[in-house]
Amino acid sequence: MKIALNYTIFAILATIANIGSQYLSTVLYTGLYSLVLSVFIGTGVGLVVKYILDKKYIFAYQTRDAMHNTKTATLYTLMGVITTLIFWGFEFGFEYLFQHQGLRYIGAVIGLAIGYFIKYQLDKRFVFV
Repeated sequence: MKIALNYTIFAILATIANIGSQYLSTVLYTGLYSLVLSVFIGTGVGLVVKYILDKKYIFAYQTRDAMHNTKTATLYTLMGVITTLIFWGFEFGFEYLFQHQGLRYIGAVIGLAIGYFIKYQLDKRFVFV
């Protein structure tokens, strides 16, 4: 139960980092492709935050050296491709349907919640073993 609670808290923190960096990105840059750029920035920030928290506090995983950490982080990122597509599908879907920034972020949160649930299952089985 403690792992589930911690994972949920960390997912919320990563979601805040993701959405917050997206918002900051759109404030700082409003030019061509600003929406797509903000989503990529948010995804990257959320990924790094979540990897660090998951590795240390959820899975208590120790890497042997920098190369092993790189391989683990790469595998973690690859497992996230499917879940990222879910997240982006909800975010861009809400943007397309409602054309409202606040509702786009709600779509992002829904997509991230679904994605993080799936991601935990993948990471437990394939990354942090």
